[in-house]
Amino acid sequence: MSVSLIADLDRPAGPASPVISVAPVGLTAPGRPLPLQVRISAPVEGTRLPVILFSHGNGWHHDGYAPLTAFWASRGFVVIQPTHLDSRRNAIGFDDPRFPLIWTERIADLKRILDQLDDLVSAVPGLSGRVDPARVAAVGHSWGAQTAQSLLGARVLGPDGSEGEDLSDPRVSGGILLAATGVGGPHLHPFAQATFPFMYPSFSTLTKPTLVVAGDQDQSRMSSRGPDWFTDAFTYSPGATHLVTLIGGEHSLGGIPGYEVAETTDENPDRVAVLQRLTTAYLRTALSVDTSSWADAASIIDTAGRDVAAIKRKGA
Repeated sequence: MSVSLIADLDRPAGPASPVISVAPVGLTAPGRPLPLQVRISAPVEGTRLPVILFSHGNGWHHDGYAPLTAFWASRGFVVIQPTHLDSRRNAIGFDDPRFPLIWTERIADLKRILDQLDDLVSAVPGLSGRVDPARVAAVGHSWGAQTAQSLLGARVLGPDGSEGEDLSDPRVSGGILLAATGVGGPHLHPFAQATFPFMYPSFSTLTKPTLVVAGDQDQSRMSSRGPDWFTDAFTYSPGATHLVTLIGGEHSLGGIPGYEVAETTDENPDRVAVLQRLTTAYLRTALSVDTSSWADAASIIDTAGRDVAAIKRKGA
């Protein structure tokens, strides 16, 4: 990959600044089986800072995904990362009676953050008065993408095919779905059908501006479909207007959960660097930080980065 490509993408991603990060910070969560803790990362400078709620993949926790979360914070976002119940720290396995409802608790965790945003902001020295609660994005990876998409309007289909409860949140303006699992059906493996009731999404009600990111080599162990399964949110959602496909990317998209972690099968720092900048540019535009950032970044990929990523637009 050309070093100049990353340098070019730095411009629409915006200038970097030092970051402060505080963890663990506890939230009030009545009825939750275990306490809820989050990490908050924010730039030390700036005002009217937009907020990113980031939902981790299965088994992770609020200390993961630094390649993305630290980058976003350095570019002017307040990033809040909950540790969901399925984190390995909590040792709640698939056979635990609490597991079938974890997907709903994950969504509740993000809403608890919004409900207690002022308290969380106060927990970070120097952050009070610098956050814009009207500019919030929901972002997630893998299972976290399913969590985030619910706040963006996607629903889970019931056994009879009817759309489930609307769990969207008006406080969320848009988001990004990273390696989001696709629609359910006979291609789901029996384990997935029995264990993950949320793997029957309906994207028709996902109307908020959303970027979908997928790897063209991401073959799920949950589905017999190929990597195109992870593009369903773009295909079937009216709100998902753009799809970024990372060339050579597998489920970790180059290593976004962390550097040199066991789960990464396609470690590629350059791929992560491009994703850092593309997602930042998208969020800057989606949350009205800079109206041209995403268009500029997408144009750079179209012109000089097609060996790294492909960007598809609705109607194009």
